[in-house]
Amino acid sequence: MRLDLYQSETAAIAGAQTGLLDEARGQLLQDLPLSRLEQNGVLHALQLLVENAIGKAKQILKASGEPVPVSEYDCFSALSTKDSQLISDLAS
Repeated sequence: MRLDLYQSETAAIAGAQTGLLDEARGQLLQDLPLSRLEQNGVLHALQLLVENAIGKAKQILKASGEPVPVSEYDCFSALSTKDSQLISDLAS
């Protein structure tokens, strides 16, 4: 898998989902309720963003030559020990 393509695709997905969450936030700030369908959409958007973050964390570890843990918690723990500049270079 090409990391650059993966990053661009996941960035596009994250941007779209963030936009939807921003719309829901604006509605809530105006004291307008969300319908059940909109609430479900917010939940789905959050799930996609979390899955996106987990996938990116695993790809960054893999690209840096590190073993990739199965557990998401272990994955983020391993990533937290990495140099932030290395992460930025691999993520862009």
